[in-house]
Amino acid sequence: MEKFTIYKGTSVPLMNDNIDTDQIIPKQFLKAIDKKGFGKNLFYEWRYSKDYEENPDFVLNKPQYRKSSLLISGDNFGSGSSREHAAWALADYGFRAIIAGSYSDIFYNNSLKNGLLPIVQPKEALKSLDQLSSQEEITIDLPHQLIQTSTENFYIEIDPIWKDKLINGLDDIGITLQYEQAITAYEQKHQ
Repeated sequence: MEKFTIYKGTSVPLMNDNIDTDQIIPKQFLKAIDKKGFGKNLFYEWRYSKDYEENPDFVLNKPQYRKSSLLISGDNFGSGSSREHAAWALADYGFRAIIAGSYSDIFYNNSLKNGLLPIVQPKEALKSLDQLSSQEEITIDLPHQLIQTSTENFYIEIDPIWKDKLINGLDDIGITLQYEQAITAYEQKHQ
């Protein structure tokens, strides 16, 4: 997993509440088990017509937001089914963090396990972030647990274990590999 320490990027506001995983990545695109290739179908029903013709009114299709890597959203983001593909699609599209009012528990954990940082912020902070220019760079400083803009800072609350995993780029396999010598010694001893 890629380390997440200090990240700088621009944001895109999608201030809907209750965006569920079927809206994030519709069920017809869940046929692959590789984490790559899902980004092109992210928010498919909002982004495209049936023939992949872009909807010019959808925020991700607007020129000023095409390179945004931080998504600002409303409450209950990632609700619905437990599909991990939703986190894969957001990360594959290029998002590194989602800043929302709340998340479904399963989506929140799926995001963390895949190196996508889900940040919870109160409505006042979301309103302030929603108003930023599409060109303004936001800094996510995970070691200091801060979101920094040109005018304000917002505190990030995160479990210390997940913070450590993200800063060090450790997924479950990476944590296991930290004990590789002990595992090898055990295997050799018990052949």
